Amino acid sequence: MGSLFRSEEMALCQLFLQSEAAYACVSELGELGLVQFRDLNPDVNAFQRKFVNEVRRCDEMERKLRYLEKEIKKDGIPMLDTGESPEAPQPREMIDLEATFEKLENELREVNQNAEALKRNFLELTELKHILRKTQVFFDEMADNQNEDEQAQLLGEEGVRASQPGQNLKLGFVAGVILRERLPAFERMLWRACRGNVFLRQAMIETPLEDPTNGDQVHKSVFIIFFQGDQLKTRVKKICEGFRATLYPCPEAPADRREMAMGVMTRIEDLNTVLGQTQDHRHRVLVAAAKNLKNWFVKVRKIKAIYHTLNLFNLDVTQKCLIAECWVPLLDIETIQLALRRGTERSGSSVPPILNRMQTFKNPPTYNRTNKFTKAFQALIDAYGVASYREMNPAPYTIITFPFLFAVMFGDLGHGAIMALFGLWMIRKEKGLAAQKTDNEIWNIFFGGRYIIFLMGVFSMYTGLIYNDIFSKSLNIFGSHWHLSYNKSTVMENKFLQLSPKGDYEGAPYPFGMDPIWQVAGANKIIFHNAYKMKISIIFGVIHMIFGVVMSWHNHTYFRNRISLLYEFIPQLVFLLLLFFYMVLLMFIKWIKFAATNNSELFPFNLLFGWSLMTSLSHLEPYSEACAPSILITFIDMVLFNTPKPPPENCETYMFMGQHFIQVLFVLVAVGCIPVMLLAKPLLIMQARKQANVQPIAGATSDAEAGGVSNGGSHGGGGGHEEEEELSEIFIHQSIHTIEYVLGSVSHTASYLRLWALSLAHAQLAEVLWTMVLSIGLKQEGPVGGIVLTCVFAFWAILTVGILVLMEGLSAFLHTLRLHWVEFQSKFYKGQGYAFQPFSFDAIIENGAAAAEE
Repeated sequence: MGSLFRSEEMALCQLFLQSEAAYACVSELGELGLVQFRDLNPDVNAFQRKFVNEVRRCDEMERKLRYLEKEIKKDGIPMLDTGESPEAPQPREMIDLEATFEKLENELREVNQNAEALKRNFLELTELKHILRKTQVFFDEMADNQNEDEQAQLLGEEGVRASQPGQNLKLGFVAGVILRERLPAFERMLWRACRGNVFLRQAMIETPLEDPTNGDQVHKSVFIIFFQGDQLKTRVKKICEGFRATLYPCPEAPADRREMAMGVMTRIEDLNTVLGQTQDHRHRVLVAAAKNLKNWFVKVRKIKAIYHTLNLFNLDVTQKCLIAECWVPLLDIETIQLALRRGTERSGSSVPPILNRMQTFKNPPTYNRTNKFTKAFQALIDAYGVASYREMNPAPYTIITFPFLFAVMFGDLGHGAIMALFGLWMIRKEKGLAAQKTDNEIWNIFFGGRYIIFLMGVFSMYTGLIYNDIFSKSLNIFGSHWHLSYNKSTVMENKFLQLSPKGDYEGAPYPFGMDPIWQVAGANKIIFHNAYKMKISIIFGVIHMIFGVVMSWHNHTYFRNRISLLYEFIPQLVFLLLLFFYMVLLMFIKWIKFAATNNSELFPFNLLFGWSLMTSLSHLEPYSEACAPSILITFIDMVLFNTPKPPPENCETYMFMGQHFIQVLFVLVAVGCIPVMLLAKPLLIMQARKQANVQPIAGATSDAEAGGVSNGGSHGGGGGHEEEEELSEIFIHQSIHTIEYVLGSVSHTASYLRLWALSLAHAQLAEVLWTMVLSIGLKQEGPVGGIVLTCVFAFWAILTVGILVLMEGLSAFLHTLRLHWVEFQSKFYKGQGYAFQPFSFDAIIENGAAAAEE
């Protein structure tokens, strides 16, 4: 059986490589991505391994590349990405790469330091320019004769009286700039610390200034503080220092201020020229680095991955040979040997590598080959648990059952078409969309599941045609097989009028899907859809569970587990068939045998039409719809051995001859299967141990006790070595397994009713949106009606896509996932293995890029 249905057969191999050829051989294996190496030095510290210095050098090169990448992104320079993956460089090329990165980093740091110093100088000159402009107004105001009150406030009334007439008041001052948000607190502190003996004037700088440290734009204000005396001057300067205000020298004479302003403007122009040249040089360096940055990252990560892998190897006593152990797929051994030969030839070594297959009891990893179509479905299975080695893989069957069960819940031709078109668009544009490599997690989930979305949409369109439902309306393709026998006034006046299947139904089955008349049958539309969808949910559920039990037969036969085959699979299948599949058969018997017209040629689903419409007939026939029994009541009476209630007059108690005997027999046999499942397997194991009176063989123990799913035997190059399990644990495990299956058969069957519930809820929500939203726009007439209809349609479309397609689609997706994980896979799938994780450059580079973006 192919690897699509089971995981690949794996082999544990021992690899002998010459030291000179080890690097090139591992490089070839990394390009191939088919070998999973085992760590042969688990007790050796990572800093004590042979190639730790090379790994450190790669870490340092990665740090330099990340620094370059950060600077390139800061300037918004696009990085060239050809999509190609260069080969891993030779070890001697590491020196050239280190020298290149060292030169680029030093050059860029030097340019950044010069640019920062120039920007800091430019900021100081700009602030000084604003101070010289703004303080001129302050000095003019202070020189004005109208400021006597302010001078009196500074000196106090006694100081003014003490001053001689005509003597000019000499005030000291400091000027500077401060962040605008700190200014109110700064002003309060000055007032309190100086007891109001200072005079502060401030003005905002309209244009924001660039902070040279981080490049942020900051808003600042110019201030000047007038005071008298050295004591206040010292206090003011300390407060300015505490608030990180920058003080600048400001001449007192107007001529000196003008001369200084002219000098500042000249220096600013010179600085602008130098800054422009510095930025141009920085830009040229970054543009040159951006062309090769992606390739450099790939090369460094490949070198680092190779040395990390070489650290997993052992050295022989001669220190000339490296020994490795690895898991490889059996089908790819020749391909791996060819890659090893290429690596040996590229390194120039004359000693060929040796790949030796080993016998082992270790449990092999699980490897399922996938392509871009099956990858998403396999991911759904692995999210529950990685399959045990060589266990039946549910993914191939999930490709069909998953979108179909989803469509049963999401059945709508219109909504399914929207979903299918979205999936088809992603499939058609997948190359371009994949090349974008966005870090939007939601979009990546949608894009990764594009084939699932497309299939779910297509299947939903099919079930929408079966339900005859498109945006809560019907398609009248074949007309209706019902006709009215009442006049128009009777129909319009009687809201609870129902058609009679005997006189109003043609009797011929509808060609495809449901009759469109059910869409306008307000009185019993939901009743009919309930009966129809509830029964098909049970039918699909029972068939799905039986299929899961049959899958366990494939596991037991493959692993030659005769005990589980006879005493688990057969009782489980018999229990499920005699109880729940029998209930499904009763549904079909009821559909075929009972009808309003009592015509056995009617299609079963159309027979249900008549039964749901008619509640009483004047003339009761043995197989009329009034005599049809309830399947649920019949099943309950069967399990509890209850005597059925007397049927109506002229009706039969049972649906077919010998029904009572068959039901009693089925229940007794099904109940008898429970002790077989519970006791047979543990008792046989106990008897085998007593007869052997020795420790069981490892393969036999795992075969009998663990279901054989972990023992590859002769099928996979080694099985799982398991210790002997205590008999008490075997009995407990088997009891739990039996109780879980018996009770789970009931609960799992009821769980499939979610197919009916979500389908009904989806249809009702669509109808509510049509009735309460879109119908408002359809009632308007004229030009105004067209405008209203356009707005209402846009609102309806948003609600349809947002609620019915996205939210309802996600709900149906999760319920379908649960049906597969719990109801279906629990019948045969253990999911106790571990995934095959080969040494692959593609996976390492992809994971490294994702980690760098985070």
